[in-house]
Amino acid sequence: MTQADNTSTMTNGTANFAAEAARRAASFVASLALTFLGLTAVTFLISRLTKIDPVLAIVGDKASKEVYDKTYIALGLDQPLIMQYGAYLWRLLSGDFGVSVLTSQPVLSDLLRVFPATFELATIATIIGVAIGVPAGVLAGARKGRWPDHVVRVVGLFGYSVPVFWLGLVGLFVFYGKLDWVSGTGRLDVFYEDIVTSRTGVILIDAAIDGEWGIFANAFSHLILPAGILGYYSLAYIARMTRSFMIDQLSQEYVTAARIKGRSFWGAVWLHAFPNIMVPLITVIGLSYASLLEGAVLTETVFAWPGLGLYITRALFNSDMNAVLGGTVLVGAVFIGVNLFCDLLYKIFDPRLRNA
Repeated sequence: MTQADNTSTMTNGTANFAAEAARRAASFVASLALTFLGLTAVTFLISRLTKIDPVLAIVGDKASKEVYDKTYIALGLDQPLIMQYGAYLWRLLSGDFGVSVLTSQPVLSDLLRVFPATFELATIATIIGVAIGVPAGVLAGARKGRWPDHVVRVVGLFGYSVPVFWLGLVGLFVFYGKLDWVSGTGRLDVFYEDIVTSRTGVILIDAAIDGEWGIFANAFSHLILPAGILGYYSLAYIARMTRSFMIDQLSQEYVTAARIKGRSFWGAVWLHAFPNIMVPLITVIGLSYASLLEGAVLTETVFAWPGLGLYITRALFNSDMNAVLGGTVLVGAVFIGVNLFCDLLYKIFDPRLRNA
C-alpha cells in the first residue's frame, strides 16, 4: 500500500469518526428535546385539567367579574389550549417561569433559592444510603439464608414499613428533645442566619469557604437527622436491590470457575461478581437520588426544611400554579439529568456499552 493510500485511509477513518460523533450528538440532542417537550406538555395539560382556578388564586374570590375577566384574558386563558401551551413553552425557554402568588417573586428565583437545600439534604442522604446499603446488600447476598442476611432483610423491611413522618417525629423527640444530640428544625439556628455569603446555596459549602466553622457545625447538626432518616430509606432500597443482584451473580458459572482456579470466596464476590452488578446498581442509586432530589415532601415538612418539596407543597395548598408548574418542570429536569449521568457511568463501568 502506497503512502497516498495510507493517507486516504486515515482521512476516510477520521471523516467516518467525525460523522459518527455528529450523528450521536444529533441523536442525543433530539432525544433530550423530545423528552423535555413531552415533560412540559404533560405538566401543562395536567395543570389545565385540575379544578384549581389560576385567576382566583391571583385576584381572590371577592374580586368583581370585570377584574376576573381582565385577568383571565391577561393570562391568555381565552386562547385555544395549543396556543396557551405554545406561549407557556416560549416563556420557559426564555427562562420565564412566571411569578409566584405566594411569594410575589419570580418562580425561577424561588427555585434557585430552595433547590440547594434539597440538593444538600438528598446528597448527604444518598451518600449514607450507598456507603451502608451497598456493603450490607453484598454481605446479605453472599451470606444468603444466614444471620447477616436476616438482619439486613429485617432492617430493610422496617425501612419500607415505617412512615417517614412518624420516624421523623420520633427522631426529633428522642435525639433533639430528650438527648439533645442534634439541633431542631430548619437549616440553621436563627442566630447564624445571613452571616455567611450565599455562593452556592449549600450552607455546608458556603460556611467552609468563609471559614465559619461554628456555622458549619450548626448546619451539620441540623442536617444530620433528616439526612439520616432519608438515608435510612435509601439504604433499605439500595441494600435490598444489591442483595438481589449479588445472589443472581453468585449463582453464575464464572464465579464457580474463579473459585476452582483458587480465588477466595470474598475475592470472587468483590473482584468478579460485584463489577457485574455495577450497571444495574447505578440505575438503582440514580433513581433513589433523583427521587430525593425531587423533594422529600414529608421529611421537609416535619423538619421545616426549606427545600423544593416544601415549596411545591405550600404552592399546592395556596393554588399557586406557576410555582407548582415550575417545580414540576424542575423535578422532570432532575430526572432527565440523573438518567443522562447514569448513561455516562454505564459506559465507564461496562466497556461493551462504549460503542453502543
